[in-house]
Amino acid sequence: MKLKSHTRHALAWAAALVLLLAVFALYTRPDFLVTLADQLWACF
Repeated sequence: MKLKSHTRHALAWAAALVLLLAVFALYTRPDFLVTLADQLWACF
């Protein structure tokens, strides 16, 4: 069964919102930021 265009559009927006909230939740954890910075510096 095909989803209607507006239903697909709403699901895409909902998925994007969930992804953004997950990224925001990671950035509120200082230990994650330190680990990310250490990994970034390890590349150089």
